[in-house]
Amino acid sequence: MQVTLETTEGLERKMRIHVPADQLERKVDEKLKEAAQRARLKGFRPGKVPMREVKRRFEPGIRQEVSSELVQQSFNDAVQQESVVPAGPPKIDDIVMLPGKDLEYTALFEVFPEVKPGDSSEVVIEQPISEVTEADLEMMIEKLREQRAEYNEVERKAIKGDKLNIDFEGFIDDEPFDGNKAEGSDLVIGSGSMIPGFEDGLVGCVAGDGKDLEVSFPDDYHVDDLAGKPAIFKVVVNSISESVKPDLDENFFKQFGIEEDGLEAFKIKVRDNMDKELVQAIKQRVTNQVMDGLISVTEVDVPKALVEREVERMRNETVQRYGGNNKIDPSLLPAEMFESQASRRVKLGLIINALVEQESIEVDDDRVTKAIENMASAYEDPKQVIEFYSKDEQQQNQIRAMVLEEQVVDLLLERSNIEEKNMSYEDVLKPLQPDEETTAD
Repeated sequence: MQVTLETTEGLERKMRIHVPADQLERKVDEKLKEAAQRARLKGFRPGKVPMREVKRRFEPGIRQEVSSELVQQSFNDAVQQESVVPAGPPKIDDIVMLPGKDLEYTALFEVFPEVKPGDSSEVVIEQPISEVTEADLEMMIEKLREQRAEYNEVERKAIKGDKLNIDFEGFIDDEPFDGNKAEGSDLVIGSGSMIPGFEDGLVGCVAGDGKDLEVSFPDDYHVDDLAGKPAIFKVVVNSISESVKPDLDENFFKQFGIEEDGLEAFKIKVRDNMDKELVQAIKQRVTNQVMDGLISVTEVDVPKALVEREVERMRNETVQRYGGNNKIDPSLLPAEMFESQASRRVKLGLIINALVEQESIEVDDDRVTKAIENMASAYEDPKQVIEFYSKDEQQQNQIRAMVLEEQVVDLLLERSNIEEKNMSYEDVLKPLQPDEETTAD
């Protein structure tokens, strides 16, 4: 087998491969003999079909099949021979597979980059210092009451927090558009579920009112045909209901598993959950900064093939998250939605893998065990959960990857500059932006 390898641009490689003709013809002959034994043709006894007839009928398909097998086999042999590691499947082009001639083809592919992790001592990490205050606790209790609130119909002007039942129809330049109409739709004023100006425009209405709302779709609205355009919604208010929060009584506490000691026990449980959330949020923020810092001090080329693969995985994750496994084709989701985050994930994965190899970091099995036990403690039967993980290798590997990332973060924190920063509970728990997530699979 003859192989020539050249670098075209960046991580892309071009490989021209020649497979000797005798190797191709030998395999074609073997397949033809097998076909002759199996062939069932009218006018011939089984196994007695002349080879010329077998070749006439089956050789083109067999030659195609053998060529495909040899391309796959020879490409694998060639990358080993040339000591290159493809980052994704090759694009096969310029195939020559004529009888009596060498099988020739070109393979275009990307290779993994060489990654040298940067100096993390240049990275500055803000370590949040925070605690759950009494005001935070009271705010959380109010949120829990609001989540379990009931709505009672009232006869008065609508205010923020009320739930309105409405009919509406929208128009752009006096023309209706897709999704412009609804009847008997419930809307809580202040929920932010409608475009800006819609909910505010209903404050002060009473049941039976009709109102024209002049609003504009945001410039970044998810439907391109509507983004940035002014619209008029004709709205009819059917009813107005006010929120009635439940009392802090025995029935309310039972919803949280509190059977005794009432309000005091309830507060203890809520604070305990808030403390756990705070610890996790601080950990996530620190990890995020460590990863940001690692990217900022490390130069790395990212193979397009790996980004495309990550985009595909993120598409599938998104569909599954919203319960559309059999209803939504993941490929309909634009790649642009995921490319930035996918590139970040791939980059982090490459850097972390290089760091693990450079520092000879091995997964701490004790930490893996503790991580599984901590996760199991949140369930009613922890032993059953631990047993589940012990039997599921894929789930174990996910935990091991998580622990390995934690070990990398711990190592980098030892080398980074730590600056403490006082933060409120609410600020610490603010969601991270999508492109700030630290997953490095």
